[in-house]
Parts: sequence; structure tokens; C-alpha cells
Amino acid sequence: MSNFYITTAIVYTNGEPHLGFAWEVLMADVLARYHRQQGDNVLFSTGTDEHGSKIAAAAAKAGQQPEEFTNQISQKFRDLTKLLNVSNDRFIRTTDKGHEQRAGLIWKQLEKDIYKAKYIGWYDVKQEEFVPENRADPERMKPDHPQAYQKLEEENYFFKLSSYTDRIRDAIEKNELKILPETRRNEILSLLKDGLEDISVSRPKDKLAWGIPVPGDDKQVMYVWVEALMNYLTVLGYPEHDDFKHFWPANVQVIGKDIIRFHAAIWPALLMSLGLALPKKLYVHGFINVEGKAMSKSLGTGINPNEVVAKHGVDAARYYLLRHLSSTSDADFSWDNFEASYNDELADQLGNAVQRTLAMVQKYQNGLIGDIPDGEHDTTAYAEALAACHFDRALDEVFEQVKGLNQYIDEEKPWALAKAGDEDHLREVLAYQASCLLEIADLLVPFLPETAAKITAIFKEGFIRAPETTLFPKAEARD
Repeated sequence: MSNFYITTAIVYTNGEPHLGFAWEVLMADVLARYHRQQGDNVLFSTGTDEHGSKIAAAAAKAGQQPEEFTNQISQKFRDLTKLLNVSNDRFIRTTDKGHEQRAGLIWKQLEKDIYKAKYIGWYDVKQEEFVPENRADPERMKPDHPQAYQKLEEENYFFKLSSYTDRIRDAIEKNELKILPETRRNEILSLLKDGLEDISVSRPKDKLAWGIPVPGDDKQVMYVWVEALMNYLTVLGYPEHDDFKHFWPANVQVIGKDIIRFHAAIWPALLMSLGLALPKKLYVHGFINVEGKAMSKSLGTGINPNEVVAKHGVDAARYYLLRHLSSTSDADFSWDNFEASYNDELADQLGNAVQRTLAMVQKYQNGLIGDIPDGEHDTTAYAEALAACHFDRALDEVFEQVKGLNQYIDEEKPWALAKAGDEDHLREVLAYQASCLLEIADLLVPFLPETAAKITAIFKEGFIRAPETTLFPKAEARD
């Protein structure tokens, strides 16, 4: 048995749960469930990032203290993971006392690469990010821009990020830190060509009180992004807990494309400074657009994940997000496409194959399937797709089997075999259909766990255990 550690990025709690978080946590859930299925000892962590100026501002706007505000928002994200049937083992909050204490320990161990100096430059309030001059958007330097940078002059602590440029580049080029997809790998290598600059890792407490204090300096708090990255270690009980000793380095870290610099440049440098191994794989997904437009609450194009689940159930939501949103680029959510995928693929293709098979076994064999042969399909492409984090392609492989089964039923015509009295051939055909459905269910376990369990329960014992309803009731029947 191998240990397998997977994380998502922890989500910022300055607003309500969004579809992007749902998508990300589902991707990680697929990998966690798949590796459990393979017999691995899995630890899957997600959680919330709760410090920083944006959260303090959002709390003030809501008329609340940051602690009260983050408690409420964090719980909504935790509730969403449960609604989506996500199998995470841990849910970390950066306001957890354990995280705050261990972040202080990590800071102390990084001090050989930390120095104090004056920062004069740009600060992106929206991203809570210090922006080097060579990466700054000239338009946002203008004070009348709606998202203008702040010009800061403050004394902070700095981390010697520049001294790790070559080592990070080598690790990525040698795939010691494997970045998927290739376009994201090329993006970070391009950034590294210009060399990395030292980064500010603290803020003055008089400008930002909502953060973890810098050890030994009560006038400074840790910069939110640096402290947030530490969660991947603190959730394991770094440095002394057995979980850290057994599960680090992470096998896969799932993040969005907007935070690749933090995870593929700053995070590796922090780990190198600590003398720790790098994560084995960093999977970087794109953004979700809605009907071709960027998600925006102000423009009315944001989607509440709860609405997607409410429409046709959790497995239909999981299916659409994982099969019909691209795993390698930005993706587009469409209510019409969601409806079509539910009716045409889940109900008419998979649901029909299950319903036809169980109905014929009941009608022609009194519900007795007999000996079910082992699955005989080659699942190599499916496994390769998951290894490459191509969730859409893996589900394509599953539904090729569904398509093939429906073609087999139409070609073999079990109803005609029954009419002709060819009982032996009929028994073989129906047993093969049941075998195919059990194999399909096995492949669906990481993606549609409830559906997989229902299909397995119907056929696995060699006789039909009929469900109370069809597998995927038509949308109109659910209204």
C-alpha cells in the first residue's frame, strides 16, 4: 500500500462559495477516490484561507468582526464539500490554532533566508499581491484605473526568492516538480527566464492587524499568501507528526491558473529553504466562463454551485463539471449543455442501458443473472487520462463503453433470442451486459460514486436487486 497525499488550494473566504471552487475540489476528489480504489492510503485536504486585508474589509462591510465573518463563510465552503459528496479527509482553516502555531515554527526555520528592508513599489489590493515592476500592468499604475495598484512604502521582511531561481527551473525541467498541463509548465519556465526577485513576506501590523504575527516582532504580521502556502505542511502536523513523515511530499496539488506563480515559484523556494522535497505534481486548471462570459456577480453571470446540484442531483452536477468542462484550458458552463448532458447521456445512454438490462433479466430469467464473467475491456487509456489529470477524457473512455454496450444490446437483440427460445445464448448475452455495467460502475466510482454504488447493487450478487426508481429519472419527472 502506498501513501497518496492530495490537496486543493485553500479558498479565500471574502465571499460566498463559487463554481470554481466546486470544480477544483471535485477534480481532487476524483483522484482521491481513484487512488483509494487502487488500494492506496489517501490523505485528501482542502480548506479555507482566512487572513488578509480583503477579508478584514469584507467583514467590516458586513458589520462583523473578522472571526465571526470567517466562521460563517468557512462553514459554507465546508457545507458545499459535503453537498458535492467530496471525500476530503481534512478541512483546514488558517485561523486554526494549530496552523497559526506551526506557521510560526516554519517562519523561524526560514529565517536564514529572511531579512528586513524597505519595500517601495506596487501592491495589488484585489489579489493581495506585491507586484514587481517588470510584471506590473501600466494601465493599473494610473490612479484613475478602477483596479489601480497602491503605491506602497513600508518596512517589511523579505525572503531571498532570487537565490532559488536556478534550482526551481532545474526541478521543473527535470520533472521533479511535474506541472500539468504543458502550457502551464511553459508559462512558469518563461517567468523564470527573467529571474525571480526577492519578495516581501510581511506587512506592518498597523496597516493590517488581521494576520498571524511574525515571531519575535509584534509590529509585523505574515503576508497572507506566504502564510497560506504553509497550510499544506501544517495540516500534516509539520514537523513532528507521523502524518507529515508518512505523506509528504504531496503527490498532487490542484490549483487554479491565477495562483501558479505562488505554487510553482514561491512555494518550491520555501520548501527548498526548509530542506523539504517538492510536490510531485502540480495540476493547474483554467477558469470557468458562463455562456461565454467571465463569471461575475455584478454582471449576473455568477453561478451558485447549490443551484447546479438542485437541478438534477449531485452526480449529474459532478458529471457535467468533470466531463464537459475542459481539463486543460478555460471552460464554459452552459445551462442548456448541462440539461442536454443529463437527458441525452446520463438518462438516455447510461440509465437506459441499466434499465434495459435489469428489465430483460427480470422478464426472461426471473431476475437471475447467473455467473457474471469478468470485465474484458482495456482500461489503459482511462488510467492514463487520470494520471494526466484529463478528467474529461477519462469520462469519454467510460462513455465509449456505455455506447458500445448499447450497440451490443441492439445487435444481439435479447428479446429476439427469448422469442426464439435460445436460452443458452440469451443467458450469455444478459450476463455479458451485467458484466459490462459492473465494469462501467467500477470506472465511475471516482466520478459518480452514488450512481456507481446503485449500479453495483443491482447486479453484483448474480440476481437483480431492482432499485425503487430509474437510475436517472427524466428532468420533467423530478419537477
